[in-house]
Amino acid sequence: MFNKLDSTVFSSIKNSKNKLGFFKRGLEASRKLQITKENEKRPKPLKGIRVLELGQLIAGPFCGTILGYYGAEVIKVETPKSGDPLRIWRHLDADGISPWFRSLARNKKSCEINLRTAEGKKLVGQLANKSDVLIENFRPGTMEKWGLGPDELYKTNPSLIYTRVSGYGQTGPLAAKPGYASVCEAMAGFRYINGFPNQAPVRPNISLGDSVAGLTAALGVVMGLLARNKVSSCDNLITGQVVDVAIYESMFNMMEGILPEYDRFGEIRQPSGTTVTGIVPTNAYLCSDGKYVIIGGNGDSIYKRLMQAAGRDDLTTEKFATNKDRVKYQELIDGAISEWTKTLTSKQVIEKLEKVDVPCGSIYNIDDIANDDHVKERKLIETVRVGKNKSNGYDLKVPAFAPKLESTPGETLWAGPDLGEHNREVFINLLELKEHDIKKLQDGGIIGKTL
Repeated sequence: MFNKLDSTVFSSIKNSKNKLGFFKRGLEASRKLQITKENEKRPKPLKGIRVLELGQLIAGPFCGTILGYYGAEVIKVETPKSGDPLRIWRHLDADGISPWFRSLARNKKSCEINLRTAEGKKLVGQLANKSDVLIENFRPGTMEKWGLGPDELYKTNPSLIYTRVSGYGQTGPLAAKPGYASVCEAMAGFRYINGFPNQAPVRPNISLGDSVAGLTAALGVVMGLLARNKVSSCDNLITGQVVDVAIYESMFNMMEGILPEYDRFGEIRQPSGTTVTGIVPTNAYLCSDGKYVIIGGNGDSIYKRLMQAAGRDDLTTEKFATNKDRVKYQELIDGAISEWTKTLTSKQVIEKLEKVDVPCGSIYNIDDIANDDHVKERKLIETVRVGKNKSNGYDLKVPAFAPKLESTPGETLWAGPDLGEHNREVFINLLELKEHDIKKLQDGGIIGKTL
């Protein structure tokens, strides 16, 4: 009788939980639907902010891309005829333009101005006067030489957020050096710790320093805009400010505890191959199908479940109880895990570890990412149309940006434009130039021919 009653009670509780869960899911779906409808009315967080982008290649433009994704109007100034060099980097489509450029220049307006002419500099100054943000990634001193430095522009636009991305910053003995990401990553210590001991440092197959600097610059812009709103505007008061971003400093910000550990213990962290110094076990383990699986078993309880799944209870005794203990036996522990994974396919390893809640995963290439169900559900990849005509245009997949804002999300509205595609909008609508003035500027090579 008791067992029957007990079963009935638990069945009732289970049903109640199921109903409650269903109710909660319904509320969540309703809330998200309401937010989706409201999103259509709400402006994006940076709507109304005009950004003048004078940079080229990656670091400066990546900052502009982020701002444009979240609603800013980004006017990209390019050299007449040639444009941003990124337009012709790596693979080119049938239209002669790199898909990388189409992605990085999304949501931007392209206008052509020759910055090496007095008239061109004057036009850029006029655009700066009508902008909230300026982004440049020239060698320090270049903008001052052109008469477009912050001191000059603040005379007519004191609220400008003047954003400067360079290799080593605007001050200091290295300021004038050309700032390439690869060299700056080395100075930041990032290259030193990557690779295997006693071998040449490894470079990641992307320009990481440029992208990290662009991300840092975007954060600086937003903070500058927030600070500007807190300053009372009055005559002769500069409410804008210079955002000085160095690539090597942006990378150094990512170096975790390396500096304080050196300061307190004199330790210089060394390259550690596929592992991380002082954390055991975390590594890439080869499986029977020739693929590697990443396993992060460094939590104490996680480690125990991992070794039990691998059939190595002998390595879960007291002397392996904490990470501090396990560091002493890294070779033994990694060896035991490797021997186990070699007997199974990568899929089998992941299935077994996921059952016991051990963090693990496959190493994805871009094909894996593009076809992953979770990636699709999260809408990490967006599709944008290149070309205005259906007959000669094409669809292009581009990465969405993080973070995902629930109420005011960013989005890709259009692909990177053709060179000078927005000349008319910028010169006639924004700067209010007359047709005869435009023709004169075109004939002099000051602006592009496209209108």
